[in-house]
Parts: sequence; structure tokens; C-alpha cells
Amino acid sequence: MKTLKLREGKERSLHRGHPWVFEGAIESGRADAGETVRIEDHEGKFMAWGAFSPKSKIRARIWSFVESERIDEAFFDRKIQAAVMARQALQIHSDGMRLVHGESDGLPGLIVDQYGDTLVAQVQACGVERAKPLWLKALMKHTGIEKVYERSDTQARVLEGMESKVGWLAHPEGAESSVELTIEEHEWRLSLNIHEGHKTGFYLDQRNSRRVFAQYVSRHSFESVLNCYAYTGGFSVAALHGMRQSGVWPRAGHVISVDSSGPALMEAQRNVALNGFSAEHHQTLDADVGQCLRNMLAEQRRFDAIVLDPPKFAPSAHHVERAARAYKDINRLALQLLRPGGALFTFSCSGGVSPELFHKIVASAGADAGVDGFILERLQGDVDHPMTLNFPEGDYLKGLVVLKK
Repeated sequence: MKTLKLREGKERSLHRGHPWVFEGAIESGRADAGETVRIEDHEGKFMAWGAFSPKSKIRARIWSFVESERIDEAFFDRKIQAAVMARQALQIHSDGMRLVHGESDGLPGLIVDQYGDTLVAQVQACGVERAKPLWLKALMKHTGIEKVYERSDTQARVLEGMESKVGWLAHPEGAESSVELTIEEHEWRLSLNIHEGHKTGFYLDQRNSRRVFAQYVSRHSFESVLNCYAYTGGFSVAALHGMRQSGVWPRAGHVISVDSSGPALMEAQRNVALNGFSAEHHQTLDADVGQCLRNMLAEQRRFDAIVLDPPKFAPSAHHVERAARAYKDINRLALQLLRPGGALFTFSCSGGVSPELFHKIVASAGADAGVDGFILERLQGDVDHPMTLNFPEGDYLKGLVVLKK
């Protein structure tokens, strides 16, 4: 067994149960990509078992802090079983859910989402890449699902020195092999593409936020909604559902979905039709969101509710200052476009932007817009995307519901 020895004073994060060891913390030791190593402090005392990554700044990801534990087939079987059972205990109103959430489930670098009778895995680190046969076997055993698709095409793999891999990991002979799927979510249906869609095909982490948004639209009888960075229209469908619940639709009600991806907007139109809503109540705009907001402001347009769900503006801490300016700009414009009493649902999925910083950014945007508002709710990823006490980096998605005064 190969050993990594830490520099003196660099073991504190492992004492707190943090699952990462950075390059600068290591005094000596090397291993092959994904190989399990014994991690010791500078005096040679056992700290953890981890998976080695020779090219990443995160040089080792922790499997276990228990010295007697073996990182073998039984280990991965236990981890997968625990993750699956934890989801079964949750009340998730969808047949699309996250089954494995990386470090939070003790499997750093592994994401697995379920869409009906299909699993989609994303392998972001060398350790789970090397252990793929073991966790794949356990995954199929504990879910009873035999169709597993791989979407390992993220920037994280580049940082790990791994090539992209996309395609079927497991597929029974004669079974349907379509990559276009449909899931039930709350009281509506949503289509997705596991081969071309973002992440593993869809943004499951926003499931609860879409429900909350539909409730606000219904409760306040909102008639005009602007969904920015709409992707395939999840929030747009939720808005129309809220209008139907309040009785606004089909008498009135209009939703505009804005995105810079034409194919995503075509999927948004399909999702609107899939749920029985007519096209006259839903408009798509293939445009840059910032410029679109400026144009609408110049045209003196106003909306009852606006959603800002942008992509990751700050992929790392180095990008936070630039990201803060971008977040502030779009939130300032959105707050100006809202009618008094209107609701802004604004989000950041940048791990480098803390909830406290995001609050400050939105508050600064309001000050520049000459607008005040009540923060009615704070939103985060749904319950199948758990955070742990010892891994604050897992708190990547944060949202605010702001009611304009």
C-alpha cells in the first residue's frame, strides 16, 4: 500500500472530516491515478484512506477515516446501498432524482441521477473512474435498474487529466435505448436528453424551487412571468401550472423564456405543449439575457415575476469578483423590471459565491436600482442533493425570493 505523508500542520482539515487533500499539504508520496493510498500525518499516524490524483490540485479524495476499513467491492456495495436507501426514505415528488451526490454520499467525484428506468452516471475523479466496475455492479444491484448511461464530459475531468466518456455503461439486449426521456415532477411532466442536456440531462437540484415558484404564481395570481436562462423551460412550465391553479390561465397569463440556446428553447416549447398549455401563452427569445433585460427596460416592460437562474459565473474562487459584477448587473435590471409586489426568484450555482456574499450582491443591486424588497425565502438544492457538516463546498446552489416593495 502506497503512503502519502502530510506536512506538519496540514492535517487539521482531515481532523475535521473534510474529504480533500490538496497538493500543497503533501510532504511525500505518490501513486497511480485513482489508486487507494494510506494518508498519514507528519509523524506517521494514520489519517485516512484516499484516492490519489496525480494531476489535480486536489491530490487525494477521502474514501474513509477508519483505519480498519478496506476499500474493496464490499465497501462500494455498502456506500451505494446507503445512498439508495437514503433516497427511498425521502418524499420526492418525481421519478427523476439524484441517487449519489459525490462527497456527501462518501463517493467523491461520483454523481448518479435516476430518470425513470434509466440511470445516468457522471465520473469526475480518478478514484471513482478506477473503481467503476465495483460501484456500477452495486448500483444495478441496489436499484434493480439495468440501463446506465455515462455523461463524464465535465471540466472536472479535464482537471483530473481524464478524457471525456459518453455512452451506455450498461444496457440490456433488446431494451429501448432512447436518450430522450420524460419524467414526472410534482403535477407536470418534463422531457430531457441525457446525451446532450446540461449536467446529466436536467437540473434536478431546482425541483423544489420550481414547486415553490408555481405556488407563488398561483397564490398571487401573477399574469406575466419572465424566465431568464430558461434552458428547457422547467420554471416556465411551473409558472403556467401556477396560472392554471389560480384560474389566470387560459383567460390570461403569459410567460417569456429567454436563453441563448435555440435547441434548449425548442425543448422548452415542447415541455409547455407536453403539459397542455397553448403556445399563445408562452414566448421564447433566443438572446443574451443581459441585453434582453436592457431592451425590455428601455421598452418600459414590466413583469409580475422574474426568474434568474444563470449558469455558473464563478467556477472557482479566482472568478468571484467578475462573477459578482455579472450577478449584480442582471439582478439590478430584473428588480427594475418588476412591478411593485412582484417576486424575483434569483439564484447562483457558483460554489465560490457564498450565501452571504450572494445576499450582499442582490442587496447592492437593489440599492443601485433604487429598489427595496422583502426576502421571503432562501432556497437551496432539493433534499436528494444533501450537504454535510464537514464539506461546505457542497453548498453550491443558493437562491433568494425577493418581494419588491
